Amino acid sequence: MSSRMFVWTAVISVGLIRGSASDLPDDASRSLHWVSKAKLNRFPKSTPGTLTLSTEGIDFHPTKGEAIQWALEDIRTVVLSNPRKLSLVSYQNRRWHVPGDRPFEFTLKTPMPPQIAAELVNRVGKPAINGDPLPEVSSFAIIPARHKTATGGSSGSLRFSDSGIDYLSKTGDARSWRWADIETIAHPEPYRFRVGGHLETFDFELKEPLTREMFDRLWDHVYAQQLNIGYREGERHAEIH
Repeated sequence: MSSRMFVWTAVISVGLIRGSASDLPDDASRSLHWVSKAKLNRFPKSTPGTLTLSTEGIDFHPTKGEAIQWALEDIRTVVLSNPRKLSLVSYQNRRWHVPGDRPFEFTLKTPMPPQIAAELVNRVGKPAINGDPLPEVSSFAIIPARHKTATGGSSGSLRFSDSGIDYLSKTGDARSWRWADIETIAHPEPYRFRVGGHLETFDFELKEPLTREMFDRLWDHVYAQQLNIGYREGERHAEIH
């Protein structure tokens, strides 16, 4: 079997394994409790109330009307595009027979701290989008990079750690990927790097080259550790395009 074929076989296997694995923190005693005034954005108007995050799930108590509650297992994904916005997608059907699962979007009065965002993502467990990385994380490499978009892009730094990959930027373009959120990585040339998440893909132009040794280490985090395999000294992994 060629190395490239092995990589794609690994990708498929990892997807199957991740589908049943739990990403909850090892320390089950860690608590999650955070409260903020919030607005539930629904056309044609928003509903004010109080949003509470806990180890049991997410509750929204409107100033008028009945509370809405979601247990963690009933949340399909969460999107934290910035500290003042939270979107969750439930397993409920949309109204009026519109296809897809039902989303709920909140505007938060109090910015959600990065530690709370990371804990919520871990508690939900499924692939998520977190746009507020923890400011201080022990890492084994940091590389300055640029994320190019159709409207321009942003400059920042890619931070690689044992918990995942972070893109640190002050322009509202930041991201934090747990290894469980990453489906593929690609390094087609020394100054390019791609993170293929389950929910979105980011292409980066690197300002410093990413070494083959570093890519092999990242490869192991994404694929080999989930399959309980490793590479022997001197072995190279195929670079996915």
